[in-house]
Amino acid sequence: MSTRIYLYKRFERFWHWSQAALIVTMMLSGFEVHGSYILFGFGEAVRIHTLAAWSLLTLWAFTIVWQFTTGEWRQYLPTLRRVDAMVKYYVTGIFSDAPHPFRKTTAHKHNPLQRLAYLGFLAVMSPVIWGSGLLYLFHAQWPAFGLDRHLSLEWVAFVHTAGAFMILVFFIAHVYMTTTGHTPFAHIRSMITGWEEEHP
Repeated sequence: MSTRIYLYKRFERFWHWSQAALIVTMMLSGFEVHGSYILFGFGEAVRIHTLAAWSLLTLWAFTIVWQFTTGEWRQYLPTLRRVDAMVKYYVTGIFSDAPHPFRKTTAHKHNPLQRLAYLGFLAVMSPVIWGSGLLYLFHAQWPAFGLDRHLSLEWVAFVHTAGAFMILVFFIAHVYMTTTGHTPFAHIRSMITGWEEEHP
């Protein structure tokens, strides 16, 4: 018999879906700026990419304040406890209908592997993509800070593109993981309604 818990608050769902929409927009426009295809046109793609980047930074600023004022930041503290059980479940258990080794609660919404993945996103991917992106955006100001003597735009563009591919892989894995609930759309429905169904 399943039980229902109200897991995701309204603002939590808002920033999750807004962030997803902005990241998809940045990937579409960014890979066009990179020259992978033509969709919006180069100039419009640059404008869209820049607007989406500033919008995402603004959203993150509000989200960080929300996380710390509500205590939700604790959800992302990394832990190695039971990581082995999670790895075993995703490698073999999920394909043999084994019970999930982690039960979500309002105090613990993310399993140990998710916490480590989010740590990687925050500690590695985010600094790479934002650092290189801001350097790229403010390239004209490099001489004022003497950065033109130490950096090349080509290398900054390379690092930014590498960061974009890391985030693309993270995004694909994240979307795939949403299909691993008791039904393929159970986790997505939870992030829309806020209610999570736990099955034994």
